[in-house]
Amino acid sequence: MLNPLLIALAIAASVAGPGMVRIPRGEFLMGDNAGDDDARPAHPVTLDAYDIGAYEVTNEEYARFVKATGHRSPRVYALPSAVTPERAEGFRRLGARFSWSGDTPPAGKEKHPVVLVALEDAVAYCAWLSKETGATYRLPTEAEWEKAARMGAKGKRPWGDDIDPSRANYLLRAEDKEQSSTKPVGSYPPTSSGLYDIVGNAWEWVSDFYAPYAAGAVTNPRGPDSGAQRIVRGGAWLDNELELLVLSHRHEAAADIYSYSIGFRLVREVKGAKQGGGL
Repeated sequence: MLNPLLIALAIAASVAGPGMVRIPRGEFLMGDNAGDDDARPAHPVTLDAYDIGAYEVTNEEYARFVKATGHRSPRVYALPSAVTPERAEGFRRLGARFSWSGDTPPAGKEKHPVVLVALEDAVAYCAWLSKETGATYRLPTEAEWEKAARMGAKGKRPWGDDIDPSRANYLLRAEDKEQSSTKPVGSYPPTSSGLYDIVGNAWEWVSDFYAPYAAGAVTNPRGPDSGAQRIVRGGAWLDNELELLVLSHRHEAAADIYSYSIGFRLVREVKGAKQGGGL
């Protein structure tokens, strides 16, 4: 007869939250006056404490959610509005390499970041994990993502300003895209604060709608309540435009987009820390 305690422990382990890094309360300088137009102005932002995932959410983790809820699995379905007719065949071809078979991820990609997830899929995963664990998980705000990415950074990228393919998963040549892919999370060195793949591997959804930055100091900004565009951060495995891999870069994304290059990372709220705020 199976031990009820062992069964309970096994169930608890199957829905345990991911490894997290504590980001303490405090101020940082968001944006870059020498960066893209929409990364200006650099401005002081104060955030309350929060935890952020050390890794991007993996296929293996996402599979538990799909199997538990019956939520749609990552695959190519209706094409996003941003995919023009000329790009449709290429989108389907590349997407097929990351598409699941039922509730099973592609063989060998269990530890890779989950991709082909729309914003609504990422939000649904957060809601499920929150219910299963009793903690509050959600997508990071744009400010939370950037503060975590910048902690200990030595330049425009976590390791500095140089181009270093040993530090992140991205392309040096555009023509290598067909032979490249995501890689298992943690394949590259972490930032000094313990975050893996904050640059490269997969773009990461944040919760904000896209909007211009405020000129002055703000506290716990969350962006506007609505808008035409969303935001992804951090660059991906298929990017060879190196300005996309800069920590201040803000990448606009249509509301209905999903892609073989977009995944997500979690934030877990810290009990007692205030949340919310304005632009």
